[in-house]
Amino acid sequence: MSTGVQPNANIQTISFRRPATKPAESTAKPKNRHGGLLQDQLRRAQRAPWCPSWSAALRILLLIRVAGAMYSGIQDCDEVFNFWEPLHYLYKGYGFQTWETSPEYSIRSWAYIMLHYLPVQISATFIGPEKRPAFFAVRIFLAVISSLCEVTFYRAVVDRINYRVGRYVFFLLLFNAGMWTASTAFLPSSFAMYANTLAFAYALEPPSSDNIRRTLLATLAFASGAVVGWPFSLAVAIPFVLEELFIHGNDKVTSETGSSWLVGRWKRMLTAAGVAALLFVPVVALDTLFYGKLTVVPWNIVKYNVFPDSQRGPELYGTEPATFYLSNLLLNFNVLVPFALFALPALAVTYRVDNKRLGERYQYADKSSPYTLLAIRLAPAYVWLAIMTLQKHKEERFLYPIYPLICFNAAVTVYLVRGWLETAFIAITSSPYKASRSTFFSQFTLSVVAASCILSVSRIMAHWKYYHAPMSVTHALEAAEVPRLLNVTGHVTLPPNVGSKERSKRHSDEDELPRIDLSLIEDWGLRLCVGKEWYRFPGHFLVPDGVRVDWIKSEFDGMLPGHFTETSRRGGLLERVKGTRVVPKDLNDLNREAPQLYVDVAECDYLLDLDFPLHPTEAAHEPRYVADEKTWERVECQPFLDAAHSPLLTRTLWMPGELWQQRNEYGEFCLLRHRANVGKKEKAHTVRRT
Repeated sequence: MSTGVQPNANIQTISFRRPATKPAESTAKPKNRHGGLLQDQLRRAQRAPWCPSWSAALRILLLIRVAGAMYSGIQDCDEVFNFWEPLHYLYKGYGFQTWETSPEYSIRSWAYIMLHYLPVQISATFIGPEKRPAFFAVRIFLAVISSLCEVTFYRAVVDRINYRVGRYVFFLLLFNAGMWTASTAFLPSSFAMYANTLAFAYALEPPSSDNIRRTLLATLAFASGAVVGWPFSLAVAIPFVLEELFIHGNDKVTSETGSSWLVGRWKRMLTAAGVAALLFVPVVALDTLFYGKLTVVPWNIVKYNVFPDSQRGPELYGTEPATFYLSNLLLNFNVLVPFALFALPALAVTYRVDNKRLGERYQYADKSSPYTLLAIRLAPAYVWLAIMTLQKHKEERFLYPIYPLICFNAAVTVYLVRGWLETAFIAITSSPYKASRSTFFSQFTLSVVAASCILSVSRIMAHWKYYHAPMSVTHALEAAEVPRLLNVTGHVTLPPNVGSKERSKRHSDEDELPRIDLSLIEDWGLRLCVGKEWYRFPGHFLVPDGVRVDWIKSEFDGMLPGHFTETSRRGGLLERVKGTRVVPKDLNDLNREAPQLYVDVAECDYLLDLDFPLHPTEAAHEPRYVADEKTWERVECQPFLDAAHSPLLTRTLWMPGELWQQRNEYGEFCLLRHRANVGKKEKAHTVRRT
């Protein structure tokens, strides 16, 4: 800019100099929110509903998943004995061992268990040797992994299917009762769920000969779930593989190019499968190291479950009717179940009554129909449900690999039904404008999603209020009883009420409580016993070091876990290998009882037991220990739902208010102290002060 003075003093001119370089203009085009398989027919030009970005969705999911890691219970004893206990053995050198981790049978992967060793070591490094922080560190680690997979899947649904469907998927995943449990469960089926969710995020893209990224990444993810986690989860990939091999997708294929196109697709799929097969190398290497012989755990799992002899097989551990999974889905997914199961029929109805919903007008004749592509993406949940329902042995965790897909199928159906309502409204009113202004359609979808979320939160609260006692009561041994022992024997001096029966009235700031060295009781020889409640034992991570856990005889006559061969705690993983290679003599794969694993109840210092005082039952090997107050003293007791004597509705869901709660009946899950045995040890270890 320059100024100049003119002859006339009242006139001044200003000239602007053109910039030497032009500012770079942004060439990025706004993302087309109508580019997915499902197409909105109303409000296409209006502002889109809120869909959180990848990072925002991740932060929201992490809040819920970490809360689940901290407050959800352990619902499957296999999680404790087949995974938490081996991990505890790697950490501390002792723990329970099932026949599955015996080198003789080797159907549990140490490679999978080793994946969870890192958060344990991080906890030990930064927090200390206490086991409870390590337990929650593993759970938080699982929560983070699940959140990353879920948010990637959610954004893929937004981009590849429809932004409204993505919104539904996000909120259904966020609050779902099944995901609350499965996302932080230490189980191969949960790992398979993570892998399938991530694989599906890539598989939602239409196949194309130019898109090898989709083929390779989805194949690697599916294979990870099968090789590292659970081999049967590979069945979820069947529709994806068929699509890769035979469906044109975005490829324009003519009769002249059909043969070469098919050969190219097969080569690409086989190449991706070959790369994925390399996952076997580290898995087999680690399992071979720990078992002391060449071991391919995925094959051992398939062989035991699919090709058992007449005396063995999964049916030894219980069978369930064909309706088992339907009942389970209704508990965890409530109103979403009919929507999820109706997804493919709903797609067929949409083809007849709302044909433009899938953007058929944008497709070339030689390309795959969007109806075909969407049907393939809805199929995995049906395939898995069919396979699992045909099996006699059924467990809730077997459905974990498709939990996110159930939410996806339900979300698609909700969207398609919304489309039918829009079509019917326009047919009746002959006014697309009125339809675009109506709130009826959003109210319908909101009611479905909100009802599912509310019922799921109620189910989550039911688990916490009704069944969380085993974890809380077991922790009382470390939090209350051991401090009490050290206090009364003079090893430590505690403030009033710490370690006493007033433990429930905890200090508002637990950081102010003294940190107690629990290793002081390691040479006391304390023993915690478990009888008929063996399947509710939450694991050694919640039991302090120095307390041995043993079984006492109950009416159960099957195979219980034994103990790993103990190794030095400071020896590291190479020291643990010496124990994992030992073939235990007392374990078998026939579910036959091993009496040598029991101890006499008179040798127990503490006991975990469940009692229902309103409906007491006793058996030869299951007396009411709580009622024997001369021998046993209560350390901690918490309510536990008596499901057999509570109404179906109130035991399934939790609602606030006395009117709801008074319909249920409760027992007591207790940690009991043997008066005489513990009294002797208190006297023997009392510090003599002079």
